[in-house]
Amino acid sequence: MKKVLLTIAYNGKNYHGYQLQEELPTVALMLNRAVCAAFGFECNVTGCSRTDAGVHALGFCASVEPRNEGDEITVPIDKIPIAINIKLPSDISVLKAREVPLDFHPRYDVVSKEYIYKIHASRIKNPFYDGLALEYGREISDTGLDKMNNAAQHFVGTHKFDSFMAQGSQIEDTERTVYEAKVYRNGDLVEFSVIADGFLYNMVRIMVGTLLRVECGKISPEDIPGIINSQNREKAGFTAKPDGLYLSKIKYKP
Repeated sequence: MKKVLLTIAYNGKNYHGYQLQEELPTVALMLNRAVCAAFGFECNVTGCSRTDAGVHALGFCASVEPRNEGDEITVPIDKIPIAINIKLPSDISVLKAREVPLDFHPRYDVVSKEYIYKIHASRIKNPFYDGLALEYGREISDTGLDKMNNAAQHFVGTHKFDSFMAQGSQIEDTERTVYEAKVYRNGDLVEFSVIADGFLYNMVRIMVGTLLRVECGKISPEDIPGIINSQNREKAGFTAKPDGLYLSKIKYKP
């Protein structure tokens, strides 16, 4: 039996997140249907993560293996993306496929994940960013950008991120290690990139809301360690909209 790992990109604007949900359109639903149609039999499709409604992906990963004994994936590895993409809607695409060991797990074998959040920092909205970036409604100066980037450096390290977790979340182990965090310009966008061994529910979106409060002077960069140590959600900023959030990259053990 063969197990295949797919790397997938999708525009999450029209979906209620990745995970299967009863009677709601999700990325997993579309992917499951397309995989089964491409291979001609039922498959187990396991995603690397859950993404919220409206969140996008540049490098989401999902494993695929036959559900029933006797079924075998016979499509050549290099032809699998084409075979599945024919069955997918235009806002989801399999970028590549590779064979992995049968004991590989796309979620438990993750070493790190990278998220990128895109902010359109302009007083004039751009219709082509609708649902694909946060319309901030104001410009971000170089000084403001530096303040945001300085604040982001305080996220790096191993901390309990209770202050950056959605209220009502039932997760008890809130310790995560952030390897890298930075804010930078990319054309007419301001982007926040963060790499960690894992993320809490809404963690990146709350980080972004906090950084935007730093930009407008409501919080100073030096306040971030105190916010983290308080383990109090009310001390951090607002939860930014899902529009600008992208699961960018998954790194696995060798």
